Amino acid sequence: MSKIQRRNLYREVADRIRELIEVGELAPGERISEKQLCEQFGVSRTPLREALKVLASEGLVELLPNRGARVIQLTLKKVKDTYDLMGALEGLSGELACQHIGDDEIEAIGALHERMLVHYRNRELAEYFEVNREIHESLLAASRNEVLMEMYNNLSQRVKRVRYSKKMTDSYWRQAVDDHEKMLSALQKRDGKQLGQILRNHLCHKLEIASLSDDRADDALPDAASS
Repeated sequence: MSKIQRRNLYREVADRIRELIEVGELAPGERISEKQLCEQFGVSRTPLREALKVLASEGLVELLPNRGARVIQLTLKKVKDTYDLMGALEGLSGELACQHIGDDEIEAIGALHERMLVHYRNRELAEYFEVNREIHESLLAASRNEVLMEMYNNLSQRVKRVRYSKKMTDSYWRQAVDDHEKMLSALQKRDGKQLGQILRNHLCHKLEIASLSDDRADDALPDAASS
């Protein structure tokens, strides 16, 4: 990985560390070596420590008094709690989107939906997830609520390491596609109440197929290879 060249670096350092966590190079529960990362990125400890504060506020790392920092170990309870909040925010975004969205935005989301269906039929899981993400981001943007989007994105970062493909069964995948069909229909009718409820339920379905170790609420969640 190349060294960071420009000044005022802590946000870019945070981006780099976030990426290492997401891809599993920094494992859940692992102590973060400030010396190693400073050498790897070509930065001093000051921007690195500022970056760690940012990541701590996002729930990705834990700052240990006088002992540095470590990567947060996700548990089923933490994921459930986070998904509860995300579901409420995403439901609200659907209600607001129906109030503010323009015809051109609905058409663009419809086009994304058709692309997603192609990937679904071809069983192209990575491509399917990418277009799926674009659809949800478009709905969030259509809410016209910047605070909502900021809060949702912050929560999403906390559970981004929870992966779905290991348990992406045909029945779940079909259900997910059906959910999106209903989302698009509600959006086209500008039925905010219906769209909000569909989005809340859709996020609950995602939790059902997260890669969980078992059903105990305090168990740590293992990372999977793909999203």
